Amino acid sequence: MKKVIFFMFALTTFVFGTEGVLLDSYTAIASYSLLGAAIALGIAAAGGAIGMGNAASATLTGIARNPSIASKLSTTMYISLAMIEAQVIYALVIAFIMLFANPFLTETISAVAK
Repeated sequence: MKKVIFFMFALTTFVFGTEGVLLDSYTAIASYSLLGAAIALGIAAAGGAIGMGNAASATLTGIARNPSIASKLSTTMYISLAMIEAQVIYALVIAFIMLFANPFLTETISAVAK
């Protein structure tokens, strides 16, 4: 797996490369930002799915052991699922920042414009 990720990083640099030193750094930053955003979203989605599965499993186990507290457990589970999903949405916001409001890209664009 480490070799595949390293190969992806190396490949994106050469695929998006163009002539000129400043444009090379711009495309390298853009391609690494895209790759980093994709990896971050993948990890966040996988972690969120695992967390939601564990929360639902624990709630169902608790309801099976004591059916009289099903409403309290369900309410708590829905709140925890919302909190878990909020973490995934935060990762999505950070990915959007990496893609569209990257400070490294704006510095590179201003250097190219000079």
